[in-house]
Amino acid sequence: MTEAISFEVPWARTDKFDPPPVFDSLRRESPLARMVYPDGHVGWIVSSYELVREVLSDPRFSHSCSVGHFPVTHQGQVIPTHPEIPGMFIHMDPPGHTRYRRLLTGEFTARRAGLLAARVESFAAEQVEAMRAHGAPADLVQTFAQPLVLRSLSELVGLPYEERDRYAYAPALFHDQDADPAETAAAYEAVGAFFEDVIERKRKQPEDDLISRLVADGELTTEELRNLVTLMLFAGYETTESALAVGVFALLHHADQLAALRADPTKLNAAIEELLRYITVNQYEMHRTALEDVTLKGEVIKKGDSVTVSLPAANRDPAKFGCPAKLDIDRDTSGHVAFGFGIHQCLGQNLARVELRAGLSALLQAFPDLRLAVPADDVPLRLRGSVFGVKSLPVAW
Repeated sequence: MTEAISFEVPWARTDKFDPPPVFDSLRRESPLARMVYPDGHVGWIVSSYELVREVLSDPRFSHSCSVGHFPVTHQGQVIPTHPEIPGMFIHMDPPGHTRYRRLLTGEFTARRAGLLAARVESFAAEQVEAMRAHGAPADLVQTFAQPLVLRSLSELVGLPYEERDRYAYAPALFHDQDADPAETAAAYEAVGAFFEDVIERKRKQPEDDLISRLVADGELTTEELRNLVTLMLFAGYETTESALAVGVFALLHHADQLAALRADPTKLNAAIEELLRYITVNQYEMHRTALEDVTLKGEVIKKGDSVTVSLPAANRDPAKFGCPAKLDIDRDTSGHVAFGFGIHQCLGQNLARVELRAGLSALLQAFPDLRLAVPADDVPLRLRGSVFGVKSLPVAW
């Protein structure tokens, strides 16, 4: 492939679980290909496992919002370069990124996530009862996945779940490429103002949560704290909720894999890693800008060029995973990039695994005959946001 492809092409899914088929030909013919972004500027799309990891780990590629072209909306509107937002470290390079991430690393270790496991399991049990009270059929997204993930994240961060109507709606807008930019901006400001209020409450009455510990540490300003909390909500809610809901969908659709997991529940951890690889809900949010001329695969990426990497394509690369289009809970999934790679690899991945483990375990134990309540092809998909998911998942038991 020598001609630049349209930005729209790599996101046009034709199957409920598989990335767009164009990635198969791109990996074979041009794993580093030219791509035209919605505003007309030409950059690059990376689709092989090897190159995705190389770009994401190379300090010559920046994720700072102050450098070069940054992601544009599907409407073609350019998001201009702008000064880095205090606390929003996902869009920073070192040393700023390093400083903020260091403050949070201890809150998201496997040990800390493990300490939360009992609480998350109790939330899962309560949502199972909510499903039973609702009766079959029930929407697994609204009655189980969303509340379980939001309750768990709110518990860790220190957000008042009983006031969730003031913040739970915002991530969906933020991840929707087709959302009205003015509506998204208004939601961002409203949620930020609410978080400032929560921060002040924690100053007066600290509790055992992340916000309280950061407030007590005293290193961050209120603006930095507000933006950190916003980032944790936007990065950790819809992504994990989607992974859980689509993961259940995938298991219900692949009866042999579900039967294998039911027959041997010790395979749950391996099944979760395979589902993360197979689904890879982060569709196209990995953008970088070249800080200097970089040569990859014989191509020169010029300083200032935009580079988008596809995590779903990398996780379906046959050079890394044999028969990658097959869901196989017995495969070796080590090295999958569902959580990204390099210094920006998902900070909350340990918590996400705890939530997925608790959620899937509760559902498998509570509903031995859990099944789709509609044909698989009738499950409505969320295709146009940065996070792949299902709008609803009707199930029966």
